[in-house]
Amino acid sequence: MARDARIVADRAARGWAAAARSASLSAFLHEPGARVGAYRQAFLELSLRAEALRFGEFHLKSGRTSPYFFNAGQFNTGAALAGLADCYAEALLESGVGFDMLFGPAYKGIPLATALAVALAKRGRDVPVAFNRKEAKTHGEGGTLIGAPLTGRVLIVDDVITAGTAVRESVEIIRAAGGTPCGVLIALDRQERGAEGQRSAAAEASAALGVPVVAVARLDDLFMFVADRPELALHRERLLAYRSQYGSTDG
Repeated sequence: MARDARIVADRAARGWAAAARSASLSAFLHEPGARVGAYRQAFLELSLRAEALRFGEFHLKSGRTSPYFFNAGQFNTGAALAGLADCYAEALLESGVGFDMLFGPAYKGIPLATALAVALAKRGRDVPVAFNRKEAKTHGEGGTLIGAPLTGRVLIVDDVITAGTAVRESVEIIRAAGGTPCGVLIALDRQERGAEGQRSAAAEASAALGVPVVAVARLDDLFMFVADRPELALHRERLLAYRSQYGSTDG
């Protein structure tokens, strides 16, 4: 019984600590005089704590072996999602991109767009949000779209741009519904060459679709983040080597 009580207490303490970190993050982002770009630092710290950002050796779908990996699916608690949404909101508002509503492509874009809508509402900007299904529903409300009608300037919210397939599909969906794609907001721009030429996948998507791509953080920010932390310094040389081999010219 005593052991069970200790386990429950430990779990509760961890939960309280996570909530405190989230509250600290929110306070940091809204502190008067906080430096420009502070949300990037907060985002990378949050990513490391949630293990969404990991260092090691990772084999990517592109065939490349990367010294780091980012997985937004690891933001899997309320506190982590709230902190992530705060960073998305700060990046979006700083970018100056005009938008009327949010669209989250299935699947990771769905919770990201939803959480961002909540974060924006807390900042006094209440905007509609919509997302799509991978397969059309033939009963109930039917169709592939859920949420608000896609009208006006629609901002696409996702985690990363790799091949740009999800973004292109989202643009087609939005235009077919009568909306106007106005930009793409992602968590991390890896700043490495895409499928065509020397530009990054994000730059390729932006040029092909005619909309800006805004990232909460970029590989350049990750370099500075690692350089400031002795416990991560051993990864810096591998990051630099990877950037030298695969880095984009627009980075």
